[in-house]
Amino acid sequence: MTTLPDRVAAQAGATRPVSLRERLQDLLPKIVLAPSFVAVIVFVYGFILWTVYLSFTNSKTFPNYNLTGTRAYERLWGWTFESDPPSSWYTSITNLGTFGVLYIGLCMALGLLLAILLDQKIRGEGILRPIYLYPMALSFIVTGVAWKWFLDPGLGLEKTLHAWGWESFHFDWIKNKDRVIYTVVIAGVWQASGFVMAMFLAGLRGIDSEIMKAAQIDGATTVQLYRRIVIPMLRPIFLSAFIVLAHMAIKSYDLVVALTSGGPGGSAWLPSNFMYEYTFKRNEMAVGSASAVIMLMTISAIIVPYLYSELREKGR
Repeated sequence: MTTLPDRVAAQAGATRPVSLRERLQDLLPKIVLAPSFVAVIVFVYGFILWTVYLSFTNSKTFPNYNLTGTRAYERLWGWTFESDPPSSWYTSITNLGTFGVLYIGLCMALGLLLAILLDQKIRGEGILRPIYLYPMALSFIVTGVAWKWFLDPGLGLEKTLHAWGWESFHFDWIKNKDRVIYTVVIAGVWQASGFVMAMFLAGLRGIDSEIMKAAQIDGATTVQLYRRIVIPMLRPIFLSAFIVLAHMAIKSYDLVVALTSGGPGGSAWLPSNFMYEYTFKRNEMAVGSASAVIMLMTISAIIVPYLYSELREKGR
């Protein structure tokens, strides 16, 4: 029950004028964040809207603000099915399918396997973890250049094995237009699998050990333990890893350029390479903008449902 002195003190506090210092303390976070907020609005969302607008124009070398409808999207739609000979857009989207499936699948499989091995409290774990994580600290440019030297038949693995006497060994994928995309997969998996391993290892360390012990007491084998208990409990980690890897796969550009320079005849192109080539080299800004919008829609189709589910879970 509120006493009379408490009510008087509350009324006095309610009527007390707010000092200038208190107002500044209240406004200071907003003042500090305002420039960053404005910069994000202008240079991220503003340029996204600008790109969407350009995709409905007939822009060539320079922006043209006269709307011409969906002509750029119609051209991309027509190129989607030009497979004999394949159009650059057809090559890009089929490469994205190949790269995305192998990149995400191999990264998650290898990352989970490494995490399970490290979770066994093996000796030297403190040394192995930084070794597995080190590739993620490198930029895609550095990764691409390093793997280019390693896979180049005249410089790396093939030449080394020939020098050691294995003359019949040949590994020319990086110069083979039908297999060059797989070299991008190799380099990408090498770089990202350690990061996925760290995500899975954190999830494994967060599982209650009592659950594991109870399952072992009930007679569960190691395979059954991981298949029926551990891996299902890692479902949020699987989802998070998938979102991150899918986002990286769709926007990959520098790895392809550094590793293959686009491949023989553009055979290693991804949609990001197509977008850059048509926007800045072939003077087809409207087509490049349309391809960028399609990439944005693809990423949004993956991320938005994830964010919605996360917010819905928090709301519960």
